[in-house]
Amino acid sequence: MSTLDQLVRHRLVPVVVIDDASDASALGDALVGGGLPVAEVTFRTAAAPDAIRALADRGDVLVGAGTVLTAAQVDAAVAAGADYVVSPGTSRAVVERCLEHGVTALPGAVTATEVQAALELGVRTVKFFPAGTAGGAPAIAALAAPFGGVRFVPTGGIGPANLAQFLALPSVAAVGGSWMVPRDLVGARATDALRTLVADAVALAESLRPSARV
Repeated sequence: MSTLDQLVRHRLVPVVVIDDASDASALGDALVGGGLPVAEVTFRTAAAPDAIRALADRGDVLVGAGTVLTAAQVDAAVAAGADYVVSPGTSRAVVERCLEHGVTALPGAVTATEVQAALELGVRTVKFFPAGTAGGAPAIAALAAPFGGVRFVPTGGIGPANLAQFLALPSVAAVGGSWMVPRDLVGARATDALRTLVADAVALAESLRPSARV
């Protein structure tokens, strides 16, 4: 199963900020225990490469690198074991380096021009960020009309209260969010509390599947 297929299957992508790579073990336990073995570790801290490596070495978590802005960061992420690379915007250098490494690139795109730029680079699944302030679900629905073959992974400003709006869209591949992996609990290695939040998020996403509502 491809990386994108796995993200689609799980429907949720926990977006994690890790300040200390040694916190990754407890996070991994919580994600796997909660039924969502996926993580997007952002390159917002110096601990990101080592945290990605710690999660990747487990072998039971699909690990991505987030907030990747440069080709050099792509190199660092892939060397650490990242399965996919997420950027807040569309960068030709980042996407092309991902292609060189053979890893999935999810560049950010919130306008028609940005979506077309991603398509020209061979990308058909993009991050929609920041979803909450870039028009939300209605904006994605509008973009999906002319770009029928494009899938979106909205992130930013999404939580339990509005998750249904995004998962209801056929063009949404998965939804990214940090509500189930808050930075303070990750730093506190609060495995039980994190596991509960993750399990609750999984249960909510499952309840929103079309078959679950019939």
